[in-house]
Amino acid sequence: MVRFSNDEEQIIMNTLENYLEHDKVRSMKKYISHGNVSTFDHSLSVVRLSYRINKRFSLKADNETLLVGALLHDFYLYDWHNIDDGSHRLHGYKHSKFAAYNAKKHFAVPEKVVKIIECHMWPLTITKMPKSREAAIVCFADKCCSLKETLFCR
Repeated sequence: MVRFSNDEEQIIMNTLENYLEHDKVRSMKKYISHGNVSTFDHSLSVVRLSYRINKRFSLKADNETLLVGALLHDFYLYDWHNIDDGSHRLHGYKHSKFAAYNAKKHFAVPEKVVKIIECHMWPLTITKMPKSREAAIVCFADKCCSLKETLFCR
């Protein structure tokens, strides 16, 4: 796990405070993302890694846009493992649309955040390529966190 200074942790928490207190965001704790990791915890891992990548490589991405996009990138609000009724088939291709819809429905997120959410599954969603540095960082951080969770969190 990446260690942060108190100042860095405070920046992250202050930026995301209103989102983290929202009931719908908190409900992400009941859905599993990869391995045995909740969607909430996965999203926080992506937040932290995105912040670290941006800072470490001096990429100069907008912190608020980056962190909000990272937190809400999997804001789809369902258990994709429960496919008995077939409604969540092809989850990998579709969930970014559901997450973007929910982000717009529950928060006044800017279009740049919506674009981060919509393209975080690139290259699987081949037509939704990251077109901002924030989107590219979140896309990469998501792949790193997902791989770690899938391989080592069972």
